[in-house]
Formats: sequence, structure tokens, C-alpha cells
Amino acid sequence: LPQAQEQQLRRDGAALLRADATGIGRDRFPTVFGNQPDTAVAPAFSRLRIQAAIARKNKDGAAGRAVVHLVWAGADRGGTYTDNRITDLYFRRTKGDGPWTPLPRP
Repeated sequence: LPQAQEQQLRRDGAALLRADATGIGRDRFPTVFGNQPDTAVAPAFSRLRIQAAIARKNKDGAAGRAVVHLVWAGADRGGTYTDNRITDLYFRRTKGDGPWTPLPRP
């Protein structure tokens, strides 16, 4: 991926992970979480910290698809802090230079 696209995908991937793990910012990703701004979400993690991130073209070779690999740490609801958690998030692009859209998890 070009450097600018990789940087944008890393930022978007980190924001999506934070929204998923903490519940904060889910309204930014309606394709993943739906459009329910009034729904309260109990956070699964707190003190979330991204340790490493990389974005690449999806390995299946499909045009307009990318994967963001994230290594992260966070405290669960019981207060146990664990690092080196790994998450892969997938994105697609319908137009050549349009925005990247996160794909829902299977």
C-alpha cells in the first residue's frame, strides 16, 4: 500500500479497535456496529494501548481490500492487564481513491 493509505488504515484500525473494546466511538463505524447511538455498551477493556500496527493489501489479492494487524494491551473488566493481544481488522474500498470502509467481523 502507498504510505499515506497505510497510515490512514492504521489510524482507522486503531480507532475501530478502541470502539470495539471500549464502546467509545462506535458511532463512527455504523457498518460494523449499526446506527444505534442510544445503546449503552459496557466496555470490555480499559487502559487500551496499541503496541504495534501495520496495514497491508489483503492476502487474497482482491483489489480494494486491506487488512490492519494490531498488537495491543488492555485491562479487562476484572482489572487484569494483558499485553500482546492480536487483532486483524479488514477494510474495503469501492472506488479507487475513495474512503476505506471497515468490514464487519464474520
